[in-house]
Amino acid sequence: MDLFSWPPVAALLDAAYRLVTGLSAAAEPIAGTAAGVVAVVVLTMLVRALLLPVGVSQVRAEYTRRRLAPQIAALQKKHGANREKLAEATMELYRSERTSPFAGMLPLLVQIPVISLVYAVFTHPMIAGHANELLGERAFGAPLGTSFVGLTGAGPVWPAIAVYLGVLLLIAVVTTVSRRVLALPQAEGSASPTGLVRALSFLPYVTVVFAAFVPLAAAVYILTSTTWTVAERWLLRRLLDPARKGPAGTARPSPSH
Repeated sequence: MDLFSWPPVAALLDAAYRLVTGLSAAAEPIAGTAAGVVAVVVLTMLVRALLLPVGVSQVRAEYTRRRLAPQIAALQKKHGANREKLAEATMELYRSERTSPFAGMLPLLVQIPVISLVYAVFTHPMIAGHANELLGERAFGAPLGTSFVGLTGAGPVWPAIAVYLGVLLLIAVVTTVSRRVLALPQAEGSASPTGLVRALSFLPYVTVVFAAFVPLAAAVYILTSTTWTVAERWLLRRLLDPARKGPAGTARPSPSH
């Protein structure tokens, strides 16, 4: 059974569809043929803005894990031979810090249904028993309901291919920026990253390949969501960075000149 055909989910999906098509109609007098793309971008940004508390939770959890990394490493060195004692000491450390090794995970799981619902609007040809008209629109000659891979069977390739290549290139650029800008400095005393960890750091580039196989509307959604994530994470890390605050939690004064 298709989960998105279940009446309660289908109703939510249809509501999201009505919103994005309404945005497209509102943008058409100004954006013209790009109205569908504008609607995808605006809906994505609205959803990501609603999920901002999830980003705050994740960034706080990142700094907590980084702060505790040296103590975790010390416990591993001390109790490495006794897994039960290590687990007990580790949990005691988390309790004393009033946190959890799973901090930030619950909000992340909560957002998955929301993101999945929005993504379905940009990929499902049928929604609540009617056609998804958004996927029938074109942006600069590129059909929103066709993937880059399937473009050759969707009519004239040019100039549509330029739109697809532009979106895929931008996703690759944003992915590169995220790897360079969002990498947290290694905590003092923590183990050096292994070759496997370094190899996994290139995993986000799989998104570029994935985007080539989904409808253009979904690829634009991926681009917008990824860009938002990079900007959000960069800003929140600056605002929530404990190193930018004094011992009492106040902002650290600027050095005198």
